[in-house]
Amino acid sequence: MKLAPIVLFVYNRPWHSQQTIEALQKNELSSESELFIYSDAPKAEKDQEKVQEARDYVHSIGGFKKITIIERVENWGLANSIIDGVTAIVNQYGKIIVLEDDIVTSPYFLRYMNDALNLYANNEEIISVHGYVYPVKEKLPEAFFLLGADCWGWATWKRGWELFNSDGQYLLDELERRKLIREFDFNDSYQYSKMLKSQIKGTNDSWAVRWYASAFLAGKLTLYPGRSLVYNIGSDDSGTHCGESADFDAHLTETQINFRNIDIEPSNNGKLAFEEFFGNLKQRFISRLFKKIFNSIIK
Repeated sequence: MKLAPIVLFVYNRPWHSQQTIEALQKNELSSESELFIYSDAPKAEKDQEKVQEARDYVHSIGGFKKITIIERVENWGLANSIIDGVTAIVNQYGKIIVLEDDIVTSPYFLRYMNDALNLYANNEEIISVHGYVYPVKEKLPEAFFLLGADCWGWATWKRGWELFNSDGQYLLDELERRKLIREFDFNDSYQYSKMLKSQIKGTNDSWAVRWYASAFLAGKLTLYPGRSLVYNIGSDDSGTHCGESADFDAHLTETQINFRNIDIEPSNNGKLAFEEFFGNLKQRFISRLFKKIFNSIIK
């Protein structure tokens, strides 16, 4: 099996980058895998020192078959850097595994990703493979499919990424025209459409919501593990990603994921578990908001 290249995007968080790379190095396939690291240039003078620290660190690492470091000379921003980097590498290699600098992986992450990329390489129904799963209360299947795509430790093929549409307005218009907003928002449990509208307005620059919308509108499926192979360590700072709360923290699985012989169709159990998780998340947010308001009043 020819292994997929790993592409890692780093910026100004050297400690996070180190945790991400050290976890990858513990994967059994790391020494056989090519690693591409995209380092964005500082957006402001205050970022220069940390950007250089991150660059110095990635130049010091080993443990992979080959390491290629691309240092941006201008600041691209996360979305543009990811879109450009993913496009370049997946067009060259035909498949890709993508990480950001706050994604710590299980030792079984690369095996899961490469096995799934190989197994479903010619299945046009499947657009991507995801390594993270929400810490839901319900027992999930060993692995399952959902409509759309996701952003915390993922993989795809050239044929999948070709469906990515960076035009947020087009995606929103199409969701509205086809009356799919409620389904896109997991039955109103999470406001992905609001995130997409914010991207259009320029108040966020999320590539991830456009990736999800592109896959969703195309009717394509993503494979999810029933136990998470990813832990996001960026929720305690100003990192830019598709979730910003410790409520998303998941325990890394200590065993491999068996995804063979599963039905290639959207999982009703998986979707319902996600909807309940999002609903509970909303309730916890409201509770914390009221508590914050109350505490400010009595001080």
